[in-house]
Amino acid sequence: MTSRNEARARMLRDLYAAYIDQRKDIVDAMLMEDFTFSSPQDDHIDRATYFERCWPNEPALTGFDIEFLAVDGEEAVVRYRAETTSGKAFRNMESFRFDGEKISSVDVYFGRNTG
Repeated sequence: MTSRNEARARMLRDLYAAYIDQRKDIVDAMLMEDFTFSSPQDDHIDRATYFERCWPNEPALTGFDIEFLAVDGEEAVVRYRAETTSGKAFRNMESFRFDGEKISSVDVYFGRNTG
């Protein structure tokens, strides 16, 4: 993995940690101004809407276990298992695109509950 790919992999690990730590400021600095987010529930929403919908006031998750992370130039894929505050768990995949040193978009693909 090249040093740029390694830096992007570290950035993504830091992103998931910041979500658990409720550090919106850290994630905010990682995203392009014209960042977009898509999932089965969100169709290409902008940065402001992403923070409104995806950053709850109360923590919803207790942790991420990154099972797979690959970076190839301007793109990356992450598969993770997440645990909720209610004790449930699920697995998702996320596809990232970079523009320079920042994240320009994320597409989330929902997985299944893992028990």
